Amino acid sequence: MNDFETTKSGYVVVTDTIPNDGSADVSDAIQQLIDDNPNRTIYFPDGTYILGKPILTPAHPKKSVALKLSTFAVLKAAETWDSDEAMVRLGASHPANDIYTIGSNYSFTGGIVDGSGIAKGISIDGGRETMIRDVSIKHVRIGIHIKYGANSGSSDADIFGVNIIGNGAADSVGVLLEGYDNTLTNMRIARVFTGIELRSAGNSMRNLHPLYTCDYTDYGNSCGFLDYAGNNWYNFCYSDHFGIGFRTASTERNRNVRNIYDSCFTMWYAARGDVHTAFRADGKFNSVLTNFNIGFHHQQEKNVVLSVGEPGGRGVFNRLSVNPKKCTDDTYKEYLEGGLF
Repeated sequence: MNDFETTKSGYVVVTDTIPNDGSADVSDAIQQLIDDNPNRTIYFPDGTYILGKPILTPAHPKKSVALKLSTFAVLKAAETWDSDEAMVRLGASHPANDIYTIGSNYSFTGGIVDGSGIAKGISIDGGRETMIRDVSIKHVRIGIHIKYGANSGSSDADIFGVNIIGNGAADSVGVLLEGYDNTLTNMRIARVFTGIELRSAGNSMRNLHPLYTCDYTDYGNSCGFLDYAGNNWYNFCYSDHFGIGFRTASTERNRNVRNIYDSCFTMWYAARGDVHTAFRADGKFNSVLTNFNIGFHHQQEKNVVLSVGEPGGRGVFNRLSVNPKKCTDDTYKEYLEGGLF
């Protein structure tokens, strides 16, 4: 998009007033631009924008903005970054719970968010209907953090086409969900210890692919999809080489988490660690897995289809795809319907 096109489109072009050569911290200047231009699209041309502190967008529809980055525009955390908050905090100022007033559907689109190995990427702190689309998030401790939502916990966010590379640390997470009722679609995640961590319900996930590429410290507890809440829906979600593919984790309030998994897949490309676990239920197994596909590595000594913390449960494997010769447990057989294929 050239200068004529941005002007014609009515965008506020960041480089009209702010340098993009990566030479100085421009976070205060960007924040001022956001605050001074309610209900406008703030456009970032290609270049590097150094952030020494988080930038915040308003949740109130009459003050909200859309942040739009050109494909090779980079928001990069300064080496001096010391905030525990994300680099970009959507809906973090001017709280509101309003989907009726024009301006409620603000967004972050395009570009690259670079955490420099220390910062978190993008968070959704408030408001509803927030969109994050077509973004590359690199070298972050947490890629996307959706906090407890404005509508009794519901955040109603829409995340699509986002790629995330973590920093490889033991506490690194691709996506952390604390708000309810979000939709995540078409995402690739790597170099994190936990791919997707859910502490909320009502979330729909489709075509999500976390890939384990960290060192193998505590590998057995690494997890592609870690769910503390239950009542979530997974479709063609693919855990790639994590110690545990899918896990329903117990809490004091919810010991028997249950979810729906449709056509999901877990596999291992190498024999590493003591055991590879396709599905782990910390409490009773109460989830429904339909057309679940497992690709165990042929050289791994211990391959577990299902690990349970407590016997019983009403969970089901409906048509399970796995080579039984590679399985070293038979707990799953108690829950198997429709046979193996």
